[in-house]
Amino acid sequence: MADLVYRAVMRDLKQKILAHQYPKMKLPDERTLSADYEVSRSTIKRALDVLVQQGIIFKKRGSGTFINLLYLKNRAMFSYEGSNLGITDSFKFDGRKQAIKLLNYQVIPADEEIQQDLFLSEDDFVYRIERLRLIDDQPFMIETGYIPIKINPTLSSSVVEGSIFNYLEEVMNKTVTRSYMTLTVAPSTENDQKLLNLTPTEPVGIMEGVFFLDDGTPFEVSNMRVHYKYMRYNTFVSINKE
Repeated sequence: MADLVYRAVMRDLKQKILAHQYPKMKLPDERTLSADYEVSRSTIKRALDVLVQQGIIFKKRGSGTFINLLYLKNRAMFSYEGSNLGITDSFKFDGRKQAIKLLNYQVIPADEEIQQDLFLSEDDFVYRIERLRLIDDQPFMIETGYIPIKINPTLSSSVVEGSIFNYLEEVMNKTVTRSYMTLTVAPSTENDQKLLNLTPTEPVGIMEGVFFLDDGTPFEVSNMRVHYKYMRYNTFVSINKE
């Protein structure tokens, strides 16, 4: 229930920002927002922290919390509406329909590399999930992920045909909030060309990394091969010196 409250506050603040209800580009302090929304200050802080992570607002020590002007100028870069790092919520294409085609789903022993990435032991097993993501029936990403069974023993094939991270959040009450990612570009393979409708001379974008739950537990190691036309990456860099 607490998660639903902070998300409701976060969405309402975002709507007010878009409606230019803070003409001086500055939000009220946490105490005022807590009274306005009739919620705890910890709920307000959590909502503001998410907006900071999304680059919509920023905090200036001793001065308050301000709206990022770039957000108002180019909202397309800030289309993220979810509360986890799943592809379903992270990739938005102006109302175009997303779909997932399950290519492979099996349980396998975790090999040495997966054990290292996910902090598993030799006798641990993982789900190996390969999916093709589509936009308006056009393939744009091949996704291969490995998830420890012990973290989510009820991950059925019907679940992985949808958003795994949303299922995790809504049913298991766990949230994926951090990732370590490497982005590269490489020549497309025959499998890339077949599934993503690429020619032999067209490249593919590669996103590889580990996703972590909000308690720091590694949840998934993933390899995503992206059609180069959809390979656009925006980020905000914050150096915390505290």
